[in-house]
Amino acid sequence: MARTATPQPTALTVHQATRVLEIGFDDGARFRIPFELLRVYSPSAEVQGHGPGQEVLQTGKREVGITAIEQVGHYAVQPSFSDGHDTGIFTWDYLYKLGAEQAALWQQYLDRLSEAGLERDAPMQGQAGGACGHHH
Repeated sequence: MARTATPQPTALTVHQATRVLEIGFDDGARFRIPFELLRVYSPSAEVQGHGPGQEVLQTGKREVGITAIEQVGHYAVQPSFSDGHDTGIFTWDYLYKLGAEQAALWQQYLDRLSEAGLERDAPMQGQAGGACGHHH
């Protein structure tokens, strides 16, 4: 049998107290992905923008929770975060990537923060009114 490209999850647990999503895959990999990382790298347009370079840098998400998580078909989950964000559809592929590359992704996030001169815990700017926050 040919191996399908995407490992399928065998277990998915939301740990509210420690704020990590624990996910096990059928290739034996197990990841504990912090909610903050999930939130910061949400695949939604609100975070990713509508093209390269339009990503909206997320801040102040250290304490973010996941209030609900819904399965989307057989390929993804859609978490609802405690800050009201719920438009990110996380495919198994994407969750696997977040888990496998989380150290590099954290570093990338911290680098982007320092480039932007932002604190990790700064409140989000320009959220009111429009989904696209343009800075003045």
